[in-house]
Amino acid sequence: MTPFSDQRPNTTALSDADVVSSARACTAAAGHFDELRGSVVAHGPLGTDQGSHLATSSEVERTSLTQTWTQFIENLETRSSTELDRRAASLQRQIRDNGVTYNVYADAEGPQRPWSLGLFPLILEAPAWQRIEEGVQQRMRLLEAVMADVYGPQTFLQQGLLPPALVHGHPGYLRSMAGIKPVGGVHLHVAAFDLARGPDGNWWVLGQRCQAPSGLGYLLENRLAVSRQFPQAFESLRVQRLASTYRALMDSLKASSPAGADAHIALLTPGPYNETYFEHAYLARYLGLSLVEGSDLIVRDERLFLKTLRGLVPVHGLLKRVDDQYLDPLELRPDSTLGVPGLLQAVRAGNVLVANAPGSAFLESPALLGFLPALAQHALGEDLVLPALPTWWCGERSAMEEALERLPEHTIKPTYPGSSIHTSFESVLGPTLKQAALDEWAGRIVRQNEDHTVQAYMPLSQMPTWQSGGKDGAGTMVARSALLRVFAVSDGKDPAGHPRWRVLPGGLARVAGSSADVASMQRGGSSADVWALTDGAVDTTTLLPSALTPAVLAQRKRLVTSRAAENLYWLGRYTERSENTARLARLSLECLGGEDQSSSPLLQWLSQLAVANALVLPGTPSATQARRVFERTLIASLASQEGATSVGYNVRALKMAAATVRERLSQEHWSTIVRAEEELFAHCKLLSARSDYSTAQALRVLKDLSDQLAAITGAQTDRMNRDDGWRLLSIGRHLERLNFLAHALECSFDTGAVHTDGGFEALLSLFDSTITFHAQYQQSRDIAALADLLVLDRDNPRSLAWVAHTLRGRLSKLALSPAGELSSMSLRVPNPDTWDLAQLCESPEGAASAPALRSVLETLRASAYKVSEDISTTYFTHSGKNKQSVGT
Repeated sequence: MTPFSDQRPNTTALSDADVVSSARACTAAAGHFDELRGSVVAHGPLGTDQGSHLATSSEVERTSLTQTWTQFIENLETRSSTELDRRAASLQRQIRDNGVTYNVYADAEGPQRPWSLGLFPLILEAPAWQRIEEGVQQRMRLLEAVMADVYGPQTFLQQGLLPPALVHGHPGYLRSMAGIKPVGGVHLHVAAFDLARGPDGNWWVLGQRCQAPSGLGYLLENRLAVSRQFPQAFESLRVQRLASTYRALMDSLKASSPAGADAHIALLTPGPYNETYFEHAYLARYLGLSLVEGSDLIVRDERLFLKTLRGLVPVHGLLKRVDDQYLDPLELRPDSTLGVPGLLQAVRAGNVLVANAPGSAFLESPALLGFLPALAQHALGEDLVLPALPTWWCGERSAMEEALERLPEHTIKPTYPGSSIHTSFESVLGPTLKQAALDEWAGRIVRQNEDHTVQAYMPLSQMPTWQSGGKDGAGTMVARSALLRVFAVSDGKDPAGHPRWRVLPGGLARVAGSSADVASMQRGGSSADVWALTDGAVDTTTLLPSALTPAVLAQRKRLVTSRAAENLYWLGRYTERSENTARLARLSLECLGGEDQSSSPLLQWLSQLAVANALVLPGTPSATQARRVFERTLIASLASQEGATSVGYNVRALKMAAATVRERLSQEHWSTIVRAEEELFAHCKLLSARSDYSTAQALRVLKDLSDQLAAITGAQTDRMNRDDGWRLLSIGRHLERLNFLAHALECSFDTGAVHTDGGFEALLSLFDSTITFHAQYQQSRDIAALADLLVLDRDNPRSLAWVAHTLRGRLSKLALSPAGELSSMSLRVPNPDTWDLAQLCESPEGAASAPALRSVLETLRASAYKVSEDISTTYFTHSGKNKQSVGT
């Protein structure tokens, strides 16, 4: 091992200020490498041979900060702890507003919480980064050689360099891929390595991820957020940029795919309920990939296709974020709904590139680390630049016996993490166990030796983090243990035809949430940006192509998958439904406490609409029977998720639909949706917790929600591209509006509410047309005036004629009908041009009122239901003739 020497203490004096004092007082725990000073505190547990690199606690406290950290602090543009508190709050607000989330299983409040990001970056000086880069590239060459051999001649197994039981016994080894060479000749396009800096100052490998490593999207968000907080420090330290590495990955994927530079690459995600779905959508948007789920894809004639509204579109490459065992239910897990039937056959036929090639999961076993040094000598003729911590696979008797002797000082890990056919468990730190627990673990290892791997324990280096102050004081620096995850991505081939890889400069640091030496996001830790410094010029490459040719422009046109189209359609419906139910709830509460609260027709009308729109349960006493009971029930049901699926149910359904198409929404659009849902349920929870809640409080909650829904509607109307997906969203909104308004108007005639002053005004309010009506007709209560504005006015977006006319046009546009022609589906919607005001308002003697108008309203509602069924059949279930190619 080469002694660590790239960080030298700096003797430059810093001004005595809050941040400087805090930095001087921030020291790592005994036995841990201190990133702030570039030295170790006291004596580490790895052996006395490292004594020459160690310092005593008092010496560390007197040691100045490294030159790099000194420069960082000098460029903070502040020396105030209060200002850093403000920046930390701004950072968290930015993360929250951007909707960056992660599934944290240790969070008792629920699985979803905002992504946790620390204020300070982990800074790697140029010499240290160059060594990491060299070591990671070497390990990528070695792992690629292992993949090629294990799925090829298997000489490593025959020569005993790899135990066959460890490889063939791993559930991640796919026998169906044996003898198959991947498209482009590269098995591994993306891999992640978890590194830790030991007390000797060197970086050690703890593990590797090759199936679907997470973090490539989160580190982009980290870089954007943290660099904005410290722009001067970011520039002065010469931090290497990230874009060129991502561009290299995309160029490599396309070059390796069957279609070459014209390849259509998609990112395969498990869906919005996956813990890292945010970064799937983030990466897809950043890299210009189609974000797809397994149900979006289909294999035909050993080729992979994407199901879109316009038919099947070839897919030439998949960047997968789905574990291998779920990729193909025909050959792997039959219960998987995340994969694509027949995908492995398409891979074997050489018609689609999958990154990484299926079958790399066995490389993630910690037991493999112990065999890599000998493999590196055999396959590469080199010693490993980045050593791994000593590792013993207990499947070998001699290794097990040695591991059992070292158990109290080392870490116990599962050989097959996450396996359903082997023993799997959380890693256990031997130094934290009592003797009885150690004896129990020793017994397990003896009984199930192959399932256990023992790895040397090493104290993690500790980096400075900012802990914001509470109400009584300012924040301060605190040292926390950190793990570094670095990423290697394919970078084409060298002139000799050998695969190349590029290491993403920096990476993702995972920081322990407390003084414990466990840095895990799954266990509630946080993250930090990683700044890899360079001595040379900073690369300013972007992902924008140098020339936007017609071919590039055509390729960048977003495809609308059938799944995305369906979710956009329901996003539109639930947005409109949320607006309608919120408006109806407000109107009902206002009328129940207003001047016309004794009007029986009005109360009957409101009661019928409330039941029809699930604001209250059908058995609830109507407002005419028990006005206060009806009012309290309506308020109590606002956030109901069962039975009376009131306003809250629709708002939550709106959020869920939006989550599935998040990559198509702006940050502001998504943030408004999240905020509307969170605030509604929070306020309704407060209402239900108080026995003395008032109608005025409920009205304020609904008013705030209506304002937010108006912003959501505005984002959908003015901020989204007018493609087929948006048309379906708009169609969904107009179908919902047509049915709701037609039913409300019809019901007003049934109950007679329209013939009362209060009912007349309430109807105008529900149609959001009060101001327009009074401006045109003053205080008229004439039914003809009402019908003219609410039914026939083509300039009123809330009139039935406007909705029907717009709906007919959107349906024809979706069907690609020639200009001036209507599609068969649009013809199902009644033509407003055939309506006549006199005929609609005519009331024959003895008739209830306006039977022609009531007939039109019934026809409109029936057409809305029929068009909804036709849309589902034609565009979503693919059972129509024009979509039969998508069937089986």
